Amino acid sequence: MLLRAAWRRAAVAVTVATGPKAAAPTRGLRLRVRDRAPQSAVPADTAAAPEAGPVLRPLYMDVQATTPLDPRVLDAMLPYLVNYYGNPHSRTHAYGWESEAAMERARQQVASLIGADPREIIFTSGATESNNIAIKGVARFYRSRKKHLITTQTEHKCVLDSCRSLEAEGFRVTYLPVQKSGIIDLKELEAAIQPDTSLVSVMTVNNEIGVKQPIAEIGRICSSRKVYFHTDAAQAVGKIPLDVNDMKIDLMSISGHKIYGPKGVGAVYIRRRPRVRVEALQSGGGQERGMRSGTVPTPLVVGLGAACEVAQQEMEYDHKRISKLAERLIQNIMKRLPDVVMNGDPEHHYPGCINLSFAYVEGESLLMALKDVALSSGSACTSASLEPSYVLRAIGTDEDLAHSSIRFGIGRFTTEEEVDYTVEKCIQHVKRLREMSPLWEMVQDGIDLKSIQWTQH
Repeated sequence: MLLRAAWRRAAVAVTVATGPKAAAPTRGLRLRVRDRAPQSAVPADTAAAPEAGPVLRPLYMDVQATTPLDPRVLDAMLPYLVNYYGNPHSRTHAYGWESEAAMERARQQVASLIGADPREIIFTSGATESNNIAIKGVARFYRSRKKHLITTQTEHKCVLDSCRSLEAEGFRVTYLPVQKSGIIDLKELEAAIQPDTSLVSVMTVNNEIGVKQPIAEIGRICSSRKVYFHTDAAQAVGKIPLDVNDMKIDLMSISGHKIYGPKGVGAVYIRRRPRVRVEALQSGGGQERGMRSGTVPTPLVVGLGAACEVAQQEMEYDHKRISKLAERLIQNIMKRLPDVVMNGDPEHHYPGCINLSFAYVEGESLLMALKDVALSSGSACTSASLEPSYVLRAIGTDEDLAHSSIRFGIGRFTTEEEVDYTVEKCIQHVKRLREMSPLWEMVQDGIDLKSIQWTQH
């Protein structure tokens, strides 16, 4: 009774504090307007602070880092956050059964998107955990016979770190170089496979430069050599067509928040026929067929399933629209600015990830100048580092150009007006920063910067 009374008082306090509902803000050109800070439901003893006005937020053009939650996904999740809160592993009552049914439907939705059997989908906390389970799990299970793995130099950091961790355990890892285009040489891959190779791990779409690897060809090579093939498809699932059987993929990592789903959930596909065995990383109640113990978070997996279903329905439409917007951005920038380089293969490329280098401009300075637009100079996982991107270094980009790169992300909710605004601001600030650069002035005077012998003081 006391608890109920306290909540009633809290509800009254919130009603009084918020007053009449404000009109929804109109969506303008550079707007992500937030009416006010989120209010706590717990009544405060102190007097309410004066209400702040609307807060202008930058445009969002960083969809490789994360995507906004699709409202349809939120609608699917809400009942399981409030009413259907049973543990999906409780087998003795209706609360558990309804959560389990929702979890299995989500498993079916994820499987359908990639052409898998629902029993081959294991829910995880995200693509990082999926990559760890796939790489470490396979390597450790087959360690008595096979001690060699192959990956590429441009993989996501969690793949590279998993491989380094295995090297410390005595495994050998070959890190394949990539060509100038960012794509691996298939002949080099074939030559690198040894009799004791257990796994090849190559990402489908690169998170920094958007390059698509020849996944079907890699799958055929691995299958013919009886080596398991894992792909980190976090940036590709739901955006380009993928079929694990046609492409002969044995393990695949999936992330929820890269496909307009919730954060904190993902999946790993593990083939059943021919069966791929993995050693579990964490011990516990043996959920998810013993491969990933821990209670499956029903609202999150329902969100992942809904996101996969929406992506499957709208993939073709989204791809056409994003391609058109990407073409608009690239053409307008390159037509009006000299010395702009697009990083990565322009043909084998996912259009929503555009990585441009603006010569004679420091990327960090350009990012700070473009404060109206949320952009990135590379992977969100390594953006705290001032070192040039290891992906750009791997494709042979000059260090000065690698320092001047900006990644533009175009997604499902990006508008034409947002693209045009970003282009205008980008051109304006690049011109301004170049005017301040002595290097740009020297280039305009016809001096070849590579011929200069710089001295240190």
